[in-house]
Amino acid sequence: MKIAIVGETRPGERRVALVPGLVSRLTDVGQEVVVEPGAGKAAGFTDEDYLEAGASVATDALDGAGVALAVQPLAPSQARRLARGAITVSFLPTAQELELVGVLRDAGLTALAMELVPRISRAQAMDALSSQSFVAGYRAALVAAERLPRFFPLSMTASGTIPPAKVLVLGAGVAGLQAIATARRLGARVRAYDVRAASAEEVRSLGAEFVELDLPTLEGAGGYAREMTEERSRRQRELLAPHVAEADVLITTAAVPGRTAPILVTEQMVAAMRPGSVVVDLAAESGGNVEGARPGEEITIGGASVWGGLNVPSQLPAQASQLYGTNVVNLLLLLRSEDGFAPDFDDEIVAGACVTHAGEVRHAPTRELLAAAPS
Repeated sequence: MKIAIVGETRPGERRVALVPGLVSRLTDVGQEVVVEPGAGKAAGFTDEDYLEAGASVATDALDGAGVALAVQPLAPSQARRLARGAITVSFLPTAQELELVGVLRDAGLTALAMELVPRISRAQAMDALSSQSFVAGYRAALVAAERLPRFFPLSMTASGTIPPAKVLVLGAGVAGLQAIATARRLGARVRAYDVRAASAEEVRSLGAEFVELDLPTLEGAGGYAREMTEERSRRQRELLAPHVAEADVLITTAAVPGRTAPILVTEQMVAAMRPGSVVVDLAAESGGNVEGARPGEEITIGGASVWGGLNVPSQLPAQASQLYGTNVVNLLLLLRSEDGFAPDFDDEIVAGACVTHAGEVRHAPTRELLAAAPS
């Protein structure tokens, strides 16, 4: 079967769905891998790298392909070039891509969305949300260290002692834990908070201090936090305010796919930080944890610099692509059968990740959105 690797066309996207080092995992099981020219260039992979790995390079890679692998959703025009019954694997935020979902359905394509892979133990090797959050958390700490006009580590010199920077991380999921670990490696004194009780032990295991607030925990499904009431949110902000004011760096990472990110920090709280402080909001793209943060922009609130994240994993494209490509290949090989690739909807991973198949929208929330949308 022909597997096409799509060249990303959306602004700012530098990742690629398959790196050369993963090509053999598909060719070794008898598949033909065809890469669009320049698909890996922004991530540091040349067409020659793919050719040496056993793939071919062609401008018509999508035409008649049985599988299309991408990072961002395909354009409708790209989807229409695929053979009926073909499989697409990419991120696919359906609420923002209803037109494309309709095209995928009408073209009879099986569309798998990487963000819908269930968060279960058996699916960890396919969990692209986690792998890309890992990259984003690392990048967040580097962004903060670069912008903070002082040292991160404790420095003891003949000219005096420089105390370590104080870093506060809000949200201790994959991105938050990686931000904590990286800030600790850079020598900062790190504190963190999360609404989930299990996070406290994880934070402490990295050598950071867990911020204890006099509030009940909010455990949700799939490893995410449960949505909080406005009263709980207000009280949480009040209790966090002195911790935010004390920090030299604030990194926020609280986001749930498909939902608006919760406001954890108000502009007033940021304005109370010392001049020169740095705020990195990894959730800016989904509404922001910090009031006033804007994705892809750096603004000033009071004396603090506020950096809003936008497609942060793409800022480290080589490693982000390697991790994402591994997730994609593992999911694709789960579909492998004697006749090629075919979805088995008795498998909860396949059933959970599938948006469209055989002319139908299988993902119930997306089906409801399409039914409610203007024709």
